[in-house]
Amino acid sequence: MLLCPVIMAQRGKIMNIDFDKLIDRRGTSSLKWNVADGELPMWVADMDFAAAPPIYEAMKKRLGHGVFGYAVVNDEWYSAVQSWWSRRHGFAPKKEWMLFSEGVVPAISSFVRAFTAPGESVLLQTPVYNCFISCVVDNGRKVADCPLAYENGVYSVDFAALEECLAREDVKLMIVCNPHNPTGNIWDRQTLATASP
Repeated sequence: MLLCPVIMAQRGKIMNIDFDKLIDRRGTSSLKWNVADGELPMWVADMDFAAAPPIYEAMKKRLGHGVFGYAVVNDEWYSAVQSWWSRRHGFAPKKEWMLFSEGVVPAISSFVRAFTAPGESVLLQTPVYNCFISCVVDNGRKVADCPLAYENGVYSVDFAALEECLAREDVKLMIVCNPHNPTGNIWDRQTLATASP
């Protein structure tokens, strides 16, 4: 399959992005591409496209400074997040509601530690991204497995099983993955409302 170049607009600038350009990532300490020759690694969400020009230019500018000490989350970051939410969803979160995290996995681990105690259970709907399980187990908690229903090649929420799992005394937290990884389901408003206790 060929991917054709696209035109991308950002802040009034038009950029030509070539998605057909192949970039060999083997031998670059890439987790994804650290595989045997002939093996196609399709197990990790790691794109093989170069960063967009504005990102690349911002990184070059920062690298040009030459000093890389500890950084703080500045007001520009908060404004960018608020602006994105406002443009996309008509909602601007307040600055005091936001916390910066280096990634989803560290954030989930923090939530598990904040909202549960060692030995308590966290509900996960399997199959699920394996790092969710690690975030629970590695923090001394237990996984309360509530499998998704699977019928005719389609995954869905088994609401009867979910209600039963949520009623357990040891279950103190549920992690909802939306869009769901790895099934690809995007849980709609009705599904999420039905699943809410």
